[in-house]
Amino acid sequence: MLTEVVNETFLEKAVQRAKERGIVLPTFDEMQDPEQIPEVIKDKLKNIGLWDLHPLNLFRITWKNEPKEFGGNYGGVNYIELPKAITGVDARIVLMLGKWFPTGAHKVGAAYGCLVPRIISGQFDPTYHKAVWPSTGNYCRGGAFDSYLLGVTAVAILPEQMSKERFVWLKEIGAEVIATPGCESNVKEIYDACWDIKRNRKDCIIFNQFEEFGNPCWHYKVTGKAAEELAASLNGRLAAYVSATGSAGTIAAGDYLRKHHPHIKVVASEALQCPTLLMNGFGAHRIEGIGDKHVPWVHNVKNTDVVTAIDDEDCMRILRLFNEPEGHKLLAAEGIAPELIAQLHTIGISGIGNILSAIKTAKYFEMTSDDIIISLATDSADMYRSRLTELEEQKGKYTTLQAAKDLEKCLMGTGTDTMKELSYTDKKAIHNLKYFTWVEQQGKTVDEINQLWYDENFWQQTFSQVSYWDDMIEDFNERTGVLKKL
Repeated sequence: MLTEVVNETFLEKAVQRAKERGIVLPTFDEMQDPEQIPEVIKDKLKNIGLWDLHPLNLFRITWKNEPKEFGGNYGGVNYIELPKAITGVDARIVLMLGKWFPTGAHKVGAAYGCLVPRIISGQFDPTYHKAVWPSTGNYCRGGAFDSYLLGVTAVAILPEQMSKERFVWLKEIGAEVIATPGCESNVKEIYDACWDIKRNRKDCIIFNQFEEFGNPCWHYKVTGKAAEELAASLNGRLAAYVSATGSAGTIAAGDYLRKHHPHIKVVASEALQCPTLLMNGFGAHRIEGIGDKHVPWVHNVKNTDVVTAIDDEDCMRILRLFNEPEGHKLLAAEGIAPELIAQLHTIGISGIGNILSAIKTAKYFEMTSDDIIISLATDSADMYRSRLTELEEQKGKYTTLQAAKDLEKCLMGTGTDTMKELSYTDKKAIHNLKYFTWVEQQGKTVDEINQLWYDENFWQQTFSQVSYWDDMIEDFNERTGVLKKL
Protein backbone atom coordinates (compact mmCIF):
# COMPACT_ATOMS: atom_id res chain seq x y z
CA MET A 1 0.00 0.00 0.00
CA LEU A 2 1.64 3.25 -1.20
CA THR A 3 -0.23 5.71 0.98
CA GLU A 4 2.44 7.65 2.86
CA VAL A 5 5.81 9.31 2.25
CA VAL A 6 8.71 6.92 2.77
CA ASN A 7 11.72 9.14 1.99
CA GLU A 8 11.34 12.90 2.30
CA THR A 9 14.72 13.50 0.63
CA PHE A 10 13.68 11.65 -2.51
CA LEU A 11 10.35 13.45 -2.50
CA GLU A 12 12.01 16.85 -2.25
CA LYS A 13 14.28 16.01 -5.18
CA ALA A 14 11.22 15.03 -7.20
CA VAL A 15 9.56 18.32 -6.28
CA GLN A 16 12.61 20.25 -7.44
CA ARG A 17 12.75 18.30 -10.71
CA ALA A 18 9.09 19.11 -11.32
CA LYS A 19 9.77 22.81 -10.70
CA GLU A 20 12.67 22.79 -13.16
CA ARG A 21 10.72 20.96 -15.89
CA GLY A 22 7.33 22.64 -15.40
CA ILE A 23 5.63 19.36 -14.46
CA VAL A 24 2.10 19.20 -13.09
CA LEU A 25 0.76 15.76 -12.17
CA PRO A 26 -2.84 14.94 -13.13
CA THR A 27 -4.93 13.18 -10.51
CA PHE A 28 -6.64 9.89 -11.25
CA ASP A 29 -9.95 11.74 -10.93
CA GLU A 30 -8.84 14.10 -13.71
CA MET A 31 -7.80 11.21 -15.96
CA GLN A 32 -11.19 9.62 -15.33
CA ASP A 33 -13.08 12.87 -15.86
CA PRO A 34 -11.12 15.51 -17.84
CA GLU A 35 -13.82 18.07 -17.12
CA GLN A 36 -12.04 18.47 -13.77
CA ILE A 37 -8.79 19.55 -15.44
CA PRO A 38 -8.02 23.27 -14.87
CA GLU A 39 -9.02 25.51 -17.76
CA VAL A 40 -5.52 26.97 -18.01
CA ILE A 41 -4.18 23.53 -18.91
CA LYS A 42 -6.95 22.91 -21.44
CA ASP A 43 -6.11 26.21 -23.10
CA LYS A 44 -2.42 25.36 -23.38
CA LEU A 45 -3.18 21.92 -24.84
CA LYS A 46 -4.73 23.65 -27.86
CA ASN A 47 -1.17 24.32 -29.06
CA ILE A 48 0.33 20.90 -28.25
CA GLY A 49 0.35 17.77 -30.42
CA LEU A 50 -0.94 14.48 -29.06
CA TRP A 51 2.51 12.84 -29.23
CA ASP A 52 4.57 15.93 -28.35
CA LEU A 53 7.14 15.45 -25.60
CA HIS A 54 5.55 18.13 -23.44
CA PRO A 55 4.79 17.63 -19.73
CA LEU A 56 1.23 18.87 -20.15
CA ASN A 57 0.54 15.78 -22.26
CA LEU A 58 0.32 13.93 -18.96
CA PHE A 59 -3.18 15.41 -18.95
CA ARG A 60 -3.96 13.48 -22.12
CA ILE A 61 -3.70 10.15 -20.31
CA THR A 62 -7.44 9.54 -20.65
CA TRP A 63 -9.93 7.68 -22.84
CA LYS A 64 -11.65 10.99 -23.58
CA ASN A 65 -9.17 12.87 -25.75
CA GLU A 66 -10.58 14.65 -28.77
CA PRO A 67 -9.61 12.33 -31.67
CA LYS A 68 -7.13 14.56 -33.46
CA GLU A 69 -3.36 14.65 -33.78
CA PHE A 70 -2.85 18.27 -32.70
CA GLY A 71 -4.48 20.70 -30.34
CA GLY A 72 -7.32 18.49 -29.22
CA ASN A 73 -9.20 18.87 -25.98
CA TYR A 74 -11.74 16.43 -24.52
CA GLY A 75 -15.07 14.80 -25.29
CA GLY A 76 -16.68 11.41 -24.75
CA VAL A 77 -15.01 8.01 -24.71
CA ASN A 78 -13.45 7.22 -28.09
CA TYR A 79 -14.96 4.04 -29.48
CA ILE A 80 -16.00 2.11 -32.56
CA GLU A 81 -19.10 -0.13 -32.80
CA LEU A 82 -18.99 -3.03 -35.24
CA PRO A 83 -22.15 -4.00 -37.14
CA LYS A 84 -23.53 -7.51 -37.60
CA ALA A 85 -22.24 -7.45 -41.19
CA ILE A 86 -18.74 -7.69 -39.70
CA THR A 87 -19.32 -9.71 -36.53
CA GLY A 88 -22.13 -12.03 -37.60
CA VAL A 89 -23.88 -11.65 -34.21
CA ASP A 90 -26.79 -9.60 -32.94
CA ALA A 91 -25.00 -8.48 -29.79
CA ARG A 92 -23.48 -5.00 -30.01
CA ILE A 93 -19.67 -5.28 -29.95
CA VAL A 94 -18.04 -1.98 -29.01
CA LEU A 95 -14.31 -1.26 -28.78
CA MET A 96 -12.80 1.57 -26.77
CA LEU A 97 -9.94 3.06 -28.80
CA GLY A 98 -6.40 3.39 -27.46
CA LYS A 99 -5.17 5.16 -30.60
CA TRP A 100 -6.04 8.56 -29.16
CA PHE A 101 -3.71 8.31 -26.19
CA PRO A 102 -0.20 9.79 -26.48
CA THR A 103 2.03 7.15 -28.16
CA GLY A 104 -1.11 5.70 -29.77
CA ALA A 105 -1.71 3.14 -27.02
CA HIS A 106 -3.39 3.10 -23.60
CA LYS A 107 -0.28 1.80 -21.81
CA VAL A 108 0.75 5.35 -20.92
CA GLY A 109 -1.97 5.07 -18.29
CA ALA A 110 -0.72 1.83 -16.76
CA ALA A 111 2.82 3.22 -16.70
CA TYR A 112 1.64 6.40 -14.99
CA GLY A 113 -0.18 4.31 -12.40
CA CYS A 114 3.07 2.51 -11.59
CA LEU A 115 5.60 5.36 -11.63
CA VAL A 116 3.79 8.34 -10.12
CA PRO A 117 2.78 6.67 -6.81
CA ARG A 118 6.47 5.88 -6.25
CA ILE A 119 7.43 9.49 -6.96
CA ILE A 120 4.83 11.11 -4.70
CA SER A 121 5.59 8.67 -1.85
CA GLY A 122 9.33 9.37 -1.95
CA GLN A 123 10.35 5.97 -3.27
CA PHE A 124 11.85 7.18 -6.54
CA ASP A 125 14.50 9.86 -6.97
CA PRO A 126 14.26 11.15 -10.57
CA THR A 127 17.71 12.75 -10.27
CA TYR A 128 19.32 9.35 -9.62
CA HIS A 129 17.03 6.42 -10.35
CA LYS A 130 16.25 5.07 -13.80
CA ALA A 131 12.82 3.61 -14.53
CA VAL A 132 12.95 0.12 -16.05
CA TRP A 133 9.95 -0.91 -18.14
CA PRO A 134 9.82 -4.66 -18.90
CA SER A 135 7.26 -5.26 -21.60
CA THR A 136 6.10 -7.22 -24.63
CA GLY A 137 5.48 -3.98 -26.47
CA ASN A 138 3.37 -0.94 -25.68
CA TYR A 139 4.02 -0.76 -21.94
CA CYS A 140 7.69 0.08 -22.36
CA ARG A 141 6.69 2.71 -24.93
CA GLY A 142 4.21 4.21 -22.51
CA GLY A 143 6.76 4.04 -19.73
CA ALA A 144 9.42 5.73 -21.83
CA PHE A 145 6.99 8.49 -22.81
CA ASP A 146 5.86 9.11 -19.23
CA SER A 147 9.47 8.98 -18.04
CA TYR A 148 10.54 11.64 -20.52
CA LEU A 149 7.68 13.93 -19.52
CA LEU A 150 8.51 13.43 -15.83
CA GLY A 151 12.22 14.08 -16.24
CA VAL A 152 13.17 10.44 -15.67
CA THR A 153 15.63 8.26 -17.60
CA ALA A 154 13.92 5.17 -19.06
CA VAL A 155 15.20 1.66 -19.73
CA ALA A 156 12.94 -0.37 -22.04
CA ILE A 157 13.04 -4.18 -22.11
CA LEU A 158 11.14 -5.98 -24.87
CA PRO A 159 11.46 -9.09 -27.09
CA GLU A 160 13.71 -8.72 -30.13
CA GLN A 161 10.99 -9.96 -32.51
CA MET A 162 8.54 -7.15 -31.76
CA SER A 163 7.59 -4.77 -34.59
CA LYS A 164 10.23 -2.40 -35.98
CA GLU A 165 8.07 0.63 -35.18
CA ARG A 166 8.50 0.04 -31.45
CA PHE A 167 12.30 -0.09 -31.53
CA VAL A 168 12.66 2.93 -33.80
CA TRP A 169 10.42 5.09 -31.62
CA LEU A 170 12.13 4.05 -28.37
CA LYS A 171 15.53 5.01 -29.72
CA GLU A 172 14.20 8.32 -31.00
CA ILE A 173 12.88 9.21 -27.55
CA GLY A 174 16.27 8.47 -25.99
CA ALA A 175 15.41 5.36 -24.00
CA GLU A 176 17.98 2.68 -23.32
CA VAL A 177 16.72 -0.43 -25.11
CA ILE A 178 17.35 -4.03 -24.06
CA ALA A 179 16.11 -6.59 -26.61
CA THR A 180 15.53 -10.03 -25.11
CA PRO A 181 15.38 -13.34 -27.03
CA GLY A 182 12.10 -14.45 -28.58
CA CYS A 183 8.72 -12.98 -29.39
CA GLU A 184 5.48 -11.91 -27.76
CA SER A 185 5.17 -14.97 -25.52
CA ASN A 186 8.76 -14.94 -24.18
CA VAL A 187 8.04 -13.25 -20.85
CA LYS A 188 10.47 -15.41 -18.83
CA GLU A 189 13.39 -13.95 -20.80
CA ILE A 190 12.20 -10.45 -19.87
CA TYR A 191 12.16 -11.43 -16.19
CA ASP A 192 15.70 -12.81 -16.52
CA ALA A 193 16.85 -9.42 -17.81
CA CYS A 194 15.15 -7.77 -14.82
CA TRP A 195 17.02 -10.01 -12.39
CA ASP A 196 20.29 -9.09 -14.08
CA ILE A 197 19.48 -5.42 -13.57
CA LYS A 198 18.50 -5.98 -9.93
CA ARG A 199 21.85 -7.63 -9.23
CA ASN A 200 24.07 -5.20 -11.11
CA ARG A 201 22.45 -1.78 -11.40
CA LYS A 202 21.55 -0.16 -8.10
CA ASP A 203 20.36 3.02 -9.78
CA CYS A 204 17.49 1.18 -11.50
CA ILE A 205 13.97 0.61 -10.20
CA ILE A 206 11.92 -1.94 -12.10
CA PHE A 207 8.26 -1.28 -12.82
CA ASN A 208 7.13 -4.77 -13.77
CA GLN A 209 3.60 -4.35 -15.10
CA PHE A 210 2.85 -8.01 -14.36
CA GLU A 211 3.28 -7.46 -10.59
CA GLU A 212 2.87 -3.70 -10.06
CA PHE A 213 -0.58 -3.00 -8.62
CA GLY A 214 -0.49 0.55 -9.98
CA ASN A 215 -1.26 -1.06 -13.36
CA PRO A 216 -4.67 -2.58 -12.48
CA CYS A 217 -5.42 0.34 -10.14
CA TRP A 218 -5.25 2.77 -13.07
CA HIS A 219 -7.52 0.58 -15.19
CA TYR A 220 -9.97 0.01 -12.33
CA LYS A 221 -10.34 3.74 -11.82
CA VAL A 222 -10.06 5.08 -15.37
CA THR A 223 -10.81 2.29 -17.86
CA GLY A 224 -13.57 0.77 -15.74
CA LYS A 225 -15.42 4.06 -15.40
CA ALA A 226 -14.97 4.84 -19.10
CA ALA A 227 -16.45 1.46 -20.04
CA GLU A 228 -19.41 1.99 -17.73
CA GLU A 229 -20.12 5.46 -19.14
CA LEU A 230 -19.82 4.23 -22.70
CA ALA A 231 -22.24 1.35 -22.12
CA ALA A 232 -24.74 3.70 -20.47
CA SER A 233 -24.61 6.05 -23.47
CA LEU A 234 -25.48 3.19 -25.83
CA ASN A 235 -28.82 2.40 -24.17
CA GLY A 236 -28.47 -1.32 -23.76
CA ARG A 237 -27.62 -4.02 -21.24
CA LEU A 238 -23.92 -4.30 -20.43
CA ALA A 239 -23.55 -8.06 -20.78
CA ALA A 240 -19.81 -8.68 -21.04
CA TYR A 241 -16.40 -7.10 -20.80
CA VAL A 242 -13.65 -8.68 -22.92
CA SER A 243 -9.94 -8.09 -22.43
CA ALA A 244 -6.76 -9.81 -23.51
CA THR A 245 -5.00 -10.79 -20.30
CA GLY A 246 -1.54 -9.49 -21.19
CA SER A 247 -0.28 -7.96 -17.95
CA ALA A 248 -3.78 -8.30 -16.39
CA GLY A 249 -4.03 -4.55 -15.98
CA THR A 250 -6.80 -3.87 -18.50
CA ILE A 251 -8.93 -6.78 -17.30
CA ALA A 252 -9.08 -5.10 -13.87
CA ALA A 253 -11.69 -2.77 -15.34
CA GLY A 254 -13.90 -5.83 -15.01
CA ASP A 255 -13.53 -5.60 -11.22
CA TYR A 256 -14.96 -2.09 -11.36
CA LEU A 257 -17.76 -3.10 -13.72
CA ARG A 258 -18.70 -6.09 -11.54
CA LYS A 259 -19.50 -3.74 -8.64
CA HIS A 260 -22.06 -1.90 -10.75
CA HIS A 261 -23.20 -4.74 -13.03
CA PRO A 262 -23.05 -7.97 -10.96
CA HIS A 263 -24.37 -10.08 -13.85
CA ILE A 264 -21.57 -9.15 -16.25
CA LYS A 265 -19.35 -11.78 -17.87
CA VAL A 266 -15.66 -10.88 -17.62
CA VAL A 267 -13.80 -12.61 -20.43
CA ALA A 268 -10.04 -13.15 -20.67
CA SER A 269 -8.67 -13.50 -24.19
CA GLU A 270 -5.37 -15.13 -25.14
CA ALA A 271 -3.64 -16.67 -28.16
CA LEU A 272 -4.54 -20.21 -29.18
CA GLN A 273 -0.87 -20.76 -30.01
CA CYS A 274 -0.04 -20.14 -26.33
CA PRO A 275 -3.15 -21.23 -24.37
CA THR A 276 -1.83 -20.73 -20.84
CA LEU A 277 -5.16 -20.02 -19.15
CA LEU A 278 -7.23 -22.35 -21.32
CA MET A 279 -5.10 -25.49 -20.96
CA ASN A 280 -1.82 -24.62 -19.20
CA GLY A 281 -0.31 -24.40 -22.66
CA PHE A 282 2.77 -22.74 -24.06
CA GLY A 283 4.13 -21.62 -27.41
CA ALA A 284 4.80 -18.57 -29.58
CA HIS A 285 2.29 -16.32 -31.31
CA ARG A 286 1.83 -13.12 -33.29
CA ILE A 287 -0.86 -11.23 -31.36
CA GLU A 288 1.39 -8.36 -30.33
CA GLY A 289 0.32 -6.65 -27.13
CA ILE A 290 -0.32 -9.67 -24.88
CA GLY A 291 2.21 -11.73 -22.89
CA ASP A 292 1.90 -15.40 -22.03
CA LYS A 293 3.29 -18.57 -20.42
CA HIS A 294 2.42 -17.34 -16.96
CA VAL A 295 -0.40 -15.77 -14.95
CA PRO A 296 0.32 -12.16 -13.92
CA TRP A 297 0.55 -11.55 -10.19
CA VAL A 298 -1.96 -8.70 -10.44
CA HIS A 299 -4.70 -10.78 -12.12
CA ASN A 300 -7.72 -11.19 -9.83
CA VAL A 301 -8.63 -14.55 -11.31
CA LYS A 302 -11.74 -14.88 -9.13
CA ASN A 303 -13.30 -12.11 -11.18
CA THR A 304 -12.80 -13.88 -14.53
CA ASP A 305 -15.76 -15.88 -15.88
CA VAL A 306 -14.57 -17.08 -19.27
CA VAL A 307 -11.32 -17.79 -21.10
CA THR A 308 -11.13 -17.65 -24.89
CA ALA A 309 -8.20 -18.62 -27.11
CA ILE A 310 -7.83 -16.93 -30.51
CA ASP A 311 -5.92 -18.22 -33.52
CA ASP A 312 -3.27 -15.67 -34.42
CA GLU A 313 -3.64 -16.56 -38.12
CA ASP A 314 -7.21 -15.25 -37.99
CA CYS A 315 -5.93 -12.00 -36.48
CA MET A 316 -3.33 -11.50 -39.20
CA ARG A 317 -5.87 -12.22 -41.94
CA ILE A 318 -8.35 -9.74 -40.47
CA LEU A 319 -5.55 -7.18 -40.13
CA ARG A 320 -5.23 -7.30 -43.92
CA LEU A 321 -9.01 -7.30 -44.45
CA PHE A 322 -9.36 -4.15 -42.34
CA ASN A 323 -6.40 -2.29 -43.84
CA GLU A 324 -5.83 -3.32 -47.47
CA PRO A 325 -7.67 -1.51 -50.32
CA GLU A 326 -9.13 -4.77 -51.63
CA GLY A 327 -10.42 -5.56 -48.17
CA HIS A 328 -12.15 -2.20 -48.06
CA LYS A 329 -13.74 -2.86 -51.44
CA LEU A 330 -15.17 -6.14 -50.18
CA LEU A 331 -16.51 -4.58 -47.00
CA ALA A 332 -18.12 -1.76 -48.99
CA ALA A 333 -19.79 -4.34 -51.23
CA GLU A 334 -21.14 -5.99 -48.08
CA GLY A 335 -22.86 -2.73 -47.17
CA ILE A 336 -20.43 -1.47 -44.53
CA ALA A 337 -20.60 2.32 -44.29
CA PRO A 338 -17.57 4.17 -45.74
CA GLU A 339 -17.23 6.12 -42.48
CA LEU A 340 -16.79 2.89 -40.53
CA ILE A 341 -14.37 1.38 -43.06
CA ALA A 342 -12.25 4.51 -42.73
CA GLN A 343 -11.98 3.88 -38.97
CA LEU A 344 -10.93 0.22 -39.08
CA HIS A 345 -7.25 1.20 -38.97
CA THR A 346 -7.84 2.26 -35.36
CA ILE A 347 -7.91 -1.43 -34.37
CA GLY A 348 -4.57 -3.16 -33.78
CA ILE A 349 -3.79 -6.88 -33.72
CA SER A 350 -4.76 -7.49 -30.09
CA GLY A 351 -7.94 -5.48 -30.69
CA ILE A 352 -8.80 -7.89 -33.50
CA GLY A 353 -8.23 -10.75 -31.05
CA ASN A 354 -10.64 -9.06 -28.66
CA ILE A 355 -13.26 -8.80 -31.43
CA LEU A 356 -13.05 -12.55 -32.04
CA SER A 357 -13.31 -13.23 -28.30
CA ALA A 358 -16.38 -11.00 -28.14
CA ILE A 359 -17.98 -12.91 -31.02
CA LYS A 360 -17.30 -16.21 -29.24
CA THR A 361 -18.83 -14.79 -26.06
CA ALA A 362 -21.94 -13.54 -27.86
CA LYS A 363 -22.50 -16.92 -29.52
CA TYR A 364 -21.80 -18.99 -26.42
CA PHE A 365 -24.21 -17.02 -24.20
CA GLU A 366 -26.73 -16.51 -27.03
CA MET A 367 -26.71 -12.75 -26.63
CA THR A 368 -29.20 -10.54 -28.41
CA SER A 369 -29.32 -7.03 -29.81
CA ASP A 370 -30.17 -5.81 -26.31
CA ASP A 371 -26.74 -6.93 -25.08
CA ILE A 372 -23.62 -4.79 -25.23
CA ILE A 373 -20.12 -6.26 -25.13
CA ILE A 374 -17.42 -3.74 -24.28
CA SER A 375 -13.85 -4.47 -25.29
CA LEU A 376 -10.77 -2.53 -26.33
CA ALA A 377 -8.48 -1.79 -29.23
CA THR A 378 -5.54 -0.94 -27.04
CA ASP A 379 -3.59 0.37 -30.02
CA SER A 380 -4.13 0.76 -33.76
CA ALA A 381 -3.02 -0.88 -37.00
CA ASP A 382 -0.86 2.19 -37.55
CA MET A 383 1.58 0.53 -35.14
CA TYR A 384 1.90 -2.51 -37.41
CA ARG A 385 2.44 -1.22 -40.95
CA SER A 386 5.64 -3.24 -41.17
CA ARG A 387 3.62 -6.38 -40.45
CA LEU A 388 1.37 -5.64 -43.43
CA THR A 389 4.46 -5.34 -45.60
CA GLU A 390 5.76 -8.65 -44.27
CA LEU A 391 2.43 -10.36 -44.95
CA GLU A 392 2.44 -9.14 -48.54
CA GLU A 393 5.97 -10.47 -48.99
CA GLN A 394 4.94 -13.83 -47.56
CA LYS A 395 1.52 -14.27 -49.17
CA GLY A 396 1.45 -11.94 -52.15
CA LYS A 397 -0.87 -9.08 -53.03
CA TYR A 398 -4.17 -8.99 -51.18
CA THR A 399 -7.17 -9.66 -53.40
CA THR A 400 -10.92 -9.23 -53.16
CA LEU A 401 -11.27 -13.01 -53.30
CA GLN A 402 -8.95 -13.42 -50.32
CA ALA A 403 -10.86 -10.70 -48.49
CA ALA A 404 -14.11 -12.64 -49.01
CA LYS A 405 -12.48 -15.79 -47.67
CA ASP A 406 -11.16 -13.95 -44.62
CA LEU A 407 -14.50 -12.31 -43.81
CA GLU A 408 -16.34 -15.63 -44.08
CA LYS A 409 -13.82 -17.85 -42.31
CA CYS A 410 -12.23 -15.60 -39.70
CA LEU A 411 -15.22 -13.48 -38.65
CA MET A 412 -18.46 -15.17 -39.68
CA GLY A 413 -16.93 -18.59 -39.03
CA THR A 414 -15.86 -17.85 -35.46
CA GLY A 415 -17.40 -20.48 -33.18
CA THR A 416 -17.55 -21.41 -29.52
CA ASP A 417 -14.63 -23.82 -29.64
CA THR A 418 -11.35 -23.05 -27.82
CA MET A 419 -13.12 -21.34 -24.91
CA LYS A 420 -14.11 -22.29 -21.39
CA GLU A 421 -16.67 -20.99 -18.89
CA LEU A 422 -14.81 -21.13 -15.60
CA SER A 423 -16.03 -22.94 -12.51
CA TYR A 424 -14.68 -22.12 -9.04
CA THR A 425 -12.10 -24.89 -9.32
CA ASP A 426 -11.14 -23.77 -12.84
CA LYS A 427 -10.42 -20.31 -11.49
CA LYS A 428 -8.39 -21.67 -8.61
CA ALA A 429 -6.40 -23.86 -11.00
CA ILE A 430 -5.45 -20.76 -12.99
CA HIS A 431 -4.60 -18.88 -9.81
CA ASN A 432 -2.41 -21.75 -8.65
CA LEU A 433 -0.27 -21.36 -11.78
CA LYS A 434 1.03 -18.14 -10.23
CA TYR A 435 3.06 -20.28 -7.82
CA PHE A 436 5.44 -21.55 -10.48
CA THR A 437 6.34 -18.09 -11.77
CA TRP A 438 6.04 -15.88 -8.75
CA VAL A 439 6.98 -18.05 -5.77
CA GLU A 440 9.50 -20.39 -7.39
CA GLN A 441 11.13 -17.80 -9.67
CA GLN A 442 10.31 -14.23 -8.62
CA GLY A 443 10.62 -14.21 -4.83
CA LYS A 444 6.99 -14.06 -3.70
CA THR A 445 5.88 -16.11 -0.69
CA VAL A 446 3.19 -18.73 -0.18
CA ASP A 447 1.46 -16.42 2.28
CA GLU A 448 1.31 -13.70 -0.35
CA ILE A 449 -0.14 -15.93 -3.05
CA ASN A 450 -2.73 -17.26 -0.60
CA GLN A 451 -3.66 -13.71 0.35
CA LEU A 452 -4.53 -12.96 -3.29
CA TRP A 453 -7.06 -15.81 -3.25
CA TYR A 454 -8.41 -16.04 0.30
CA ASP A 455 -8.39 -12.44 1.57
CA GLU A 456 -11.81 -11.13 0.56
CA ASN A 457 -10.75 -7.52 1.24
CA PHE A 458 -7.41 -7.59 -0.57
CA TRP A 459 -8.48 -6.42 -4.01
CA GLN A 460 -10.82 -3.65 -2.92
CA GLN A 461 -8.23 -2.34 -0.47
CA THR A 462 -5.69 -2.39 -3.27
CA PHE A 463 -7.92 -0.46 -5.65
CA SER A 464 -8.82 2.02 -2.88
CA GLN A 465 -5.22 3.28 -2.83
CA VAL A 466 -6.10 5.58 -5.71
CA SER A 467 -7.98 8.00 -3.46
CA TYR A 468 -4.87 8.38 -1.29
CA TRP A 469 -2.73 8.91 -4.38
CA ASP A 470 -4.94 11.75 -5.55
CA ASP A 471 -4.51 13.52 -2.21
CA MET A 472 -0.75 13.02 -2.43
CA ILE A 473 -0.67 14.27 -6.04
CA GLU A 474 -2.48 17.44 -5.01
CA ASP A 475 0.04 17.94 -2.17
CA PHE A 476 2.90 17.39 -4.61
CA ASN A 477 1.53 19.96 -7.07
CA GLU A 478 1.05 22.42 -4.22
CA ARG A 479 4.71 22.02 -3.22
CA THR A 480 6.01 22.55 -6.75
CA GLY A 481 3.87 25.62 -7.36
CA VAL A 482 3.97 24.97 -11.11
CA LEU A 483 0.21 24.93 -11.61
CA LYS A 484 -0.18 28.34 -9.96
CA LYS A 485 2.33 29.84 -12.40
CA LEU A 486 0.72 28.52 -15.59
